[in-house]
Amino acid sequence: MADRAVGWHRAEPHRPGSPARTNWLRAAVLGANDGIVSVAGLVVGVAGASSDRTALLTAGLAGVAAGALSMGAGEYVSVSTQRDTERALLELERRELAEDPVAERHELAAIYQSKGLTPELAEQVADQLSAVDAFAAHADAELGIDPNALVNPWAAAGASMAAFTLGAVLPLAAIVLPPASLRVPVTMVAVLLALALTGSVSARLGGAPRGPAVARVVGGGALAMVITYGIGSLVGTVL
Repeated sequence: MADRAVGWHRAEPHRPGSPARTNWLRAAVLGANDGIVSVAGLVVGVAGASSDRTALLTAGLAGVAAGALSMGAGEYVSVSTQRDTERALLELERRELAEDPVAERHELAAIYQSKGLTPELAEQVADQLSAVDAFAAHADAELGIDPNALVNPWAAAGASMAAFTLGAVLPLAAIVLPPASLRVPVTMVAVLLALALTGSVSARLGGAPRGPAVARVVGGGALAMVITYGIGSLVGTVL
């Protein structure tokens, strides 16, 4: 039984720097998913209105460039705001430790006591952690922040842009390479398979069941392509 418990513990994803690593992985998966869906919707919509390969390629390339830049800028702003907030909280905690270390030490002990430790053990834990690195102990217990593993906005933005571009290349290639009669079916099949993969990866990163995650992204992507193709067909018929 003990061996099984050890095996389960080793299988758990507890790694140094996990929040920062998860942050850019999340940005990469979301970027790829968005690149697949948005460019697929765009090129399928254009294909509903026109079979001209040049028009499809132009629209697709414009969608890739605009989407990648938008994703990168948005991710950078979002993660920068998060990082600024974390730094402000850490600076406040550092100042409080410098001004009143005794009160902060009692606060740390109270946190561990509220988690179920006896008052005596909570005091011992607070003393031992403070002796090693009081600032890191308080940052972790009070704020849930690792001062040495803050989120990186550049990494998140770069991962998001690169992933969006890679994801967007798939529907773009699928719509311009096949013969005109096969473009839409080939694109839809390729996109749905790619979305199933990103949904599975996303679920694994979050430790969630794969089935619902895959169903959501595949269903959403299929709906987006059907709607944009319908709009393109309607516009193409009217014009």
